[in-house]
Amino acid sequence: MIYSLEEFEKFDKMKSKVLKYVLYKKRTEQEVRQKFAKELEENILNDIIEELKENSYIDDYNYIERAVNEFTNLKSLSIKEIKYKLYSKGINGNLIDEYFNKNIYDLEEYEIKSATKILNKKKDLVEDDEIRLFLLKKGYREESIKQAFNNID
Repeated sequence: MIYSLEEFEKFDKMKSKVLKYVLYKKRTEQEVRQKFAKELEENILNDIIEELKENSYIDDYNYIERAVNEFTNLKSLSIKEIKYKLYSKGINGNLIDEYFNKNIYDLEEYEIKSATKILNKKKDLVEDDEIRLFLLKKGYREESIKQAFNNID
């Protein structure tokens, strides 16, 4: 898009503001859009986002990789919970599915370990059926739950 000098200065100033927001913490495209939707005209925001995407400051696929890595290292979540967290960030479902399809074996292995970890914490305090129900409610696959119980026995 062609801008007048005044528009270009505004564009440049806002691009710096958006860039600062993105550099502070990795953000998804949707998070950037929501944050600046009221401040910027849509076409200017689109141009800024496109430029930041071209320079890899905004990269939703990279965001998915980093977020999943963080979740799997720090938390005990089901695959479904991880997907939900990513969807809630406004990431395109096709991108999420692509990542999960490529990494399904690692994610399934992680889910089994996660379920086993929860089972180990609760096994002396709660009945097996209650733990199974708890894991199902958290979105764990039946197969992961069975594997977790087999790992304990």
